[in-house]
Amino acid sequence: MNARTEPAEPETSAIARPPLVRELLLVAGLFLVYKFGRQLATGHTGEALHNARHVWDLERTLRLPNEGSVQSVLLHSDTLVHLANTFYATVHFPATVAFLVWLYLRRPAHYVWARRVLATVTSAALVLPFVFPLAPPRMLAATGLVDTAKVYGPSVYGPPTSDHLSNQFAAMPSLHFGWALMVAVGLIVATRSRWRWLWLLHPLVTLMVIVGTANHYWLDAIVAAAMLGVALALIHPPHRTATTAGRGQPELAPEKQPVLVGAGR
Repeated sequence: MNARTEPAEPETSAIARPPLVRELLLVAGLFLVYKFGRQLATGHTGEALHNARHVWDLERTLRLPNEGSVQSVLLHSDTLVHLANTFYATVHFPATVAFLVWLYLRRPAHYVWARRVLATVTSAALVLPFVFPLAPPRMLAATGLVDTAKVYGPSVYGPPTSDHLSNQFAAMPSLHFGWALMVAVGLIVATRSRWRWLWLLHPLVTLMVIVGTANHYWLDAIVAAAMLGVALALIHPPHRTATTAGRGQPELAPEKQPVLVGAGR
């Protein structure tokens, strides 16, 4: 019986990178729609504070940890609390943009998937401030929490009545946490490194920061994670192949494996 090994067929199905200008317009348009959408939902101060009291009481009923326990750790050091405020103000948007740029350049198929997931979650997040305006815990006296950004700086918010750049009564869901969690999930799915699970530290640190600085409740992050989970269930990532997952140990699809010609004849 004569058998020989034929070379594997080369990879020919590389994913085409989406047009750059179109993607820039899509991402910029999504951001602008989100910012303007949040602005349309401004006001409702009384309702937002009323909802905040309900959320605070619900968390206590559910026996969730008190947000004050996280804040007390930050308040042990002026440097630590200043770093937390700086993280809150500067990391959220640049980290997400860097994530999308890297996927666009290195994993085009995963980029399209991640962009769709983020667009879905962000669009859904526009609805909640209209139906459930929510003041952050730093505005609710019953929490006993300190507005760390106002006291220690830096702060990205002005007085709610004169803040025309953001809607401070849109605490739920926390897109700081939702986007950070998607960054971690996206990088874990799109890469092969044995260290890739360390990306989960990004949403973990983000969670501690948004809670410790009294900008969000635990439930804000839980709702964001639930919304992301639904989006991920509906929008599936591309299959991991040598092209989409990048370099690493060679991984051939079943139909690409070497073929033994003459075997079994």
